[in-house]
Amino acid sequence: MSVTQAGAMDNKVPIFVEKTGRVELLDRMEKTDEEWRAVLTKNQFEVARLAGTEPAFSNKYHDFHERGTYHCVCCSTDLFSSDAKFRSGTGWPSFYAPISDLNVKTMVDKTDGLVRSEVLCTRCGAHLGHVFDDGPPPTHRRYCANSAALRFVKR
Repeated sequence: MSVTQAGAMDNKVPIFVEKTGRVELLDRMEKTDEEWRAVLTKNQFEVARLAGTEPAFSNKYHDFHERGTYHCVCCSTDLFSSDAKFRSGTGWPSFYAPISDLNVKTMVDKTDGLVRSEVLCTRCGAHLGHVFDDGPPPTHRRYCANSAALRFVKR
């Protein structure tokens, strides 16, 4: 494999696409802060790009019950299905599983004197929220997401 081919592959990421039901190799989404600011609202930028958090119980999807798919607000990657959404009582939309483990990644977050697992979009690195081990079966996980990092698409 040539350096050019290897470099091209480094910029691709496997993502499960719900519409096709397949894993597809998609380009990583990389933009400067200025480019993100041009396409996101101030709140979306602060949450998704600067790892902010919305206030509990006052965000768009915490008490939202339509059927569909929640996408990354930055790159439109399929993240969560409404079928995996549950009432956690926390004030943020909560899911027991992502659409695919390929579409989200986690990393240790030690901000605010806490140790948590931050959830990020695999394709663009957007901060989505955190995942905890206190969710319902079958996974016993709670992906606690920020509405500002999500875009809902109705089925």
